[in-house]
Amino acid sequence: MTAHPIAQPGHNRFDVAESRRRCKSYRRRILDISQKVGALHIAPAFSCLEVVDACYHGLMRPAPAGGTKSPDTFLMSKGHGCMAQYVVLEDIGVLPTSDLDAYCTADGILGAHPDYGNPGIEASTGSLGHGLSMAVGMAVAERNIAGKGNVPGAVYCVLSDGELQEGSTWEAILMASTLGLTNLVAVVDNNDFQSLGRTSETHPSFYPLLEKLEAFGWEAVEVNGHDSGAVYDAVAARKGDKPFFVIAKTIKGRGVSYMESVPIWHYRAPNPTEYQQAIDELKEIAS
Repeated sequence: MTAHPIAQPGHNRFDVAESRRRCKSYRRRILDISQKVGALHIAPAFSCLEVVDACYHGLMRPAPAGGTKSPDTFLMSKGHGCMAQYVVLEDIGVLPTSDLDAYCTADGILGAHPDYGNPGIEASTGSLGHGLSMAVGMAVAERNIAGKGNVPGAVYCVLSDGELQEGSTWEAILMASTLGLTNLVAVVDNNDFQSLGRTSETHPSFYPLLEKLEAFGWEAVEVNGHDSGAVYDAVAARKGDKPFFVIAKTIKGRGVSYMESVPIWHYRAPNPTEYQQAIDELKEIAS
């Protein structure tokens, strides 16, 4: 039985072509913002854009009639990837364009990590290893609010590779399965980088990951994280009797050749020449 009350596998309510178009637009928007501030986390945002898009535009249920908030919750535990969330929130009309234009300025409300209370932001994150624990608490609360026999709000939590080296994350993973949180979906942006080094080189025992998650009582699957349709289908087709974990295989800096898997782009803004090259490349690629 599919646990999600709306999503069904096979892209039934998710247009992959439109997702590709959106993600190209999101990358251009982030690049434009990079020309107004000294530095920002471009590459970490580019690696998880398709995942964030699949959550907001496909998996999360629309707001009820007359409302503005989805019954489901999105939590960007990977706080340094917040630009991916900001541009999506702007696109769906939750975050005003004026706020995003003022990113990391003295007059703005948006910083380099998400802050609770800003439009669409459900938790302050960025200290890696805290987000999934908060998501567990949110999933428990949603289940309690819904009551027995009702469909609880789903909680979607996006994590980074580095967070899976934090003990608190594994405590949350253990607790989620112990509590039977079938309304919790975690996605790791598995770009094989932690800040400035490859995870597979600095922490080789990090892998294999899927088997570890299954041993901790989760249903888990590995997909191409830059195929938003694959992310959507994986979540929509889950059995629904356990918390669900998606290992999204991604490329840090995806979409711009000179950024892809190059550590320095973890936190750097392109100069005007680099910016133009990036814009030109995004015009050429299909996804």
